[in-house]
Amino acid sequence: MEMIFDTIAAISTSPGEAGIGIVRMSGEEALNIISKIFKPYRAKDIKKVKSHTLHYGHIIDPETEEIYDEVLVSVMKKPHTYTREDIVEINCHGGIVVTSKILELILKQGARLAEPGEFTKRAFFNGRIDLSQAEAIIDIITAKTMLANRYAQKQLSGYTGQRMKELKDKMIGLLAHLLALIDFPEEDVEELERNEMLKIAREIVKDIEKLIASSESGRIIREGLRTAIIGKPNVGKSSLLNALLKENRAIVTDIPGTTRDIIEEYVNVRGIPIKLIDTAGIRDTDELVEKIGVERSKEVLSEADLILFVLDASRELTKEDYEIFDILTRKNTIFVLNKIDLPKKIDEKELKNLTKDGIMIEVSTIKKIGLDQLENTIYNLVFRGDVNIKEEELITNSRHKEALINAKKYMKSVIEGIERGYSEDLITIDLNGALEQIGKITGETATEDVIDQIFERFCVGK
Repeated sequence: MEMIFDTIAAISTSPGEAGIGIVRMSGEEALNIISKIFKPYRAKDIKKVKSHTLHYGHIIDPETEEIYDEVLVSVMKKPHTYTREDIVEINCHGGIVVTSKILELILKQGARLAEPGEFTKRAFFNGRIDLSQAEAIIDIITAKTMLANRYAQKQLSGYTGQRMKELKDKMIGLLAHLLALIDFPEEDVEELERNEMLKIAREIVKDIEKLIASSESGRIIREGLRTAIIGKPNVGKSSLLNALLKENRAIVTDIPGTTRDIIEEYVNVRGIPIKLIDTAGIRDTDELVEKIGVERSKEVLSEADLILFVLDASRELTKEDYEIFDILTRKNTIFVLNKIDLPKKIDEKELKNLTKDGIMIEVSTIKKIGLDQLENTIYNLVFRGDVNIKEEELITNSRHKEALINAKKYMKSVIEGIERGYSEDLITIDLNGALEQIGKITGETATEDVIDQIFERFCVGK
């Protein structure tokens, strides 16, 4: 992709009132521009100061010498910067007026307003980070828990790129071997040599499969576990939502059908972001608004990673309960027996038969009984107890997962080609296909459209 590395500028802090605001510049003219609009407290040539130093003074209009703000200016000279270009950051007072006026002044001196993610895009094109590291920056910004942040920081440090390099090195070694056989066709390929190639190819597939297997847990940590709270009206679904959130987010009354629409909130369960979805009570109704809510609840049910089916322990099972059991065809359901602080009337023998020895947690959202056990159960379900999650083995990005799945398909064809004695020319085609897929993850073979889509997700100023 062709890029013109002119000087760009943008406000890097959130809009609105704040203690400080930051206006950032990057490019060849960054130092020249700041020298025109910055008046240091002590006389100095800002263009000649040492890199990575901070300077106190005022931003002024060079034409009128009007003072815009009292500021601290950070000077960072290439190549040891975020973009590997000269960077200047103006730390001013927060607020829309001040930051906007300073940005306007910079643009008048010849800088261009940065596009979303353009600072990070330049870091990528200048070779400071690969594409997976750029995506990690988005993940850090949007992380909902410290666990999600930790995995994003791991990816930012270059872990994903290193793992892809290890895969590529194995593939390139195999490719070099095949190319040598093409160059010297008169040499007989001994059975031992063919077995060695098969061994390498199978190791590559095993490594890829290990990464793919970690992607579901990675997606949950990054995006959150979609958890639907379902049940008939007035069993305590909204009370459960409020109890897990530890705040009164949903309206709770004794009137059936209070929740008419979907309510979504995130809660942190031992570092895992849980996207709780409080649904309308599922029942037959002629009331139009409630009917729409019930239909939406059924849609959420089909898309959820985990289902919390709430039952009322103080009441006998009803037709509405049985109807919900009938539509529960998915796994990963926790049966939450609520209101255990009241006299128990539910038929436990029948309940055990209906849940087929599934996970049953008894709670009281009023008395705060059983909630810790419920959270522990959710956590254990995410990692299934028998899955040993290690930070260095986690793939959290769906784009990376897709590329790995495609790379595995190519490597399976490589193995088939070696086993059936196909020509080396044909086998190298599939091997190069696998290499291209791995390159998409780090950006070496990613298309212009993919790169643009990734950086469009950034905010302006990053």
